[in-house]
Amino acid sequence: MDLVQSTINQIGPLDDRAATDAHRRQNMLTKPAGSLGRLEELSIRIAGITGRERPRLTNPAVIVMAADHGVARQGVSAFPQEVTPQMVLNFLRGGAAINVLARHVGARVIVVDIGVATDLPSHPDLVSRKLAYGTADFSQEPAMSHETARQAIAVGIACANEAIDSGVDLLATGEMGIANTTAASAVVAAITRRPASEVTGRGSGIDDSGLARKITVIEQALHRHQPNPADGLDVLAKVGGLEIGGLAGVILGAAARRVPVVIDGFIAGAAALIAATLAPTATAYMIAGHRSVEHGHAAVFSHLDLQPILDLNMRLGEGTGAVLAMSICQAACKILDEMATFAEAGVSEKA
Repeated sequence: MDLVQSTINQIGPLDDRAATDAHRRQNMLTKPAGSLGRLEELSIRIAGITGRERPRLTNPAVIVMAADHGVARQGVSAFPQEVTPQMVLNFLRGGAAINVLARHVGARVIVVDIGVATDLPSHPDLVSRKLAYGTADFSQEPAMSHETARQAIAVGIACANEAIDSGVDLLATGEMGIANTTAASAVVAAITRRPASEVTGRGSGIDDSGLARKITVIEQALHRHQPNPADGLDVLAKVGGLEIGGLAGVILGAAARRVPVVIDGFIAGAAALIAATLAPTATAYMIAGHRSVEHGHAAVFSHLDLQPILDLNMRLGEGTGAVLAMSICQAACKILDEMATFAEAGVSEKA
């Protein structure tokens, strides 16, 4: 049995007993029941994910998958493909937004080259798992073979396992890849069965003519390749990206290990859709970090029945919204764990 299937087989339901115990404790804390709103709900959910009544999330990390896309040749991005390796080097130097926000919340940044279209210089903090020099142009042919798509998911699972083995107890998903909103839009349109025009946005900032071209490219690719909406591997192979497959693997790996995984923006949302088609039970382990202004993100939430923690009009990607949401996850768990009960504080409960 390969790593992907064995991981999927390990994903079980949430721990109802831990969640029930957490709910009971929330109702004993020195506050009116339910007065902390979604913080209470989030802590109970994380208790069910981890199997611990009082979960403590002290070692967060964001896994940033980087890869290029052949469809960039169709003029669907405002930036040239050379920006992908340049930004990876920026991540490694600690100068990108994800580095700043990760430092702010105390999260480690794990940078993975899963398919950048050039050779990157060796760096002690770069995880090199390159499967190809980018995908093929899916407007002309499938983005990758089914075997490569499966390997991308396996890379993500392995990266999640390595992080968790090192002590990471809260994961976030991040990405970098010029033209990856085009691939993500195609994935979202295929799996949610919504029109490409409904789930395709401006990405890196293309103008009206660029957006029209982008929608047409996606529509024609979906018509050409006919990806199976019920088979995430087929969708990934035909119109996806290597970093999207890698992030789907991170999600599956985290779920199998009972580690909460915070989903970032639109591209990470496309990866979450792929993971959910492969293992529907994995959805329970996903925490939607934020609502991106990217056009199709709402379709992801609707399909997965997730409610984002933050809504800050962000659309950068890289894992930026997810790491900010990590701090909310940690705060929710600290309330559950550290706040005194009425009995401990000697405070009278309501009559």
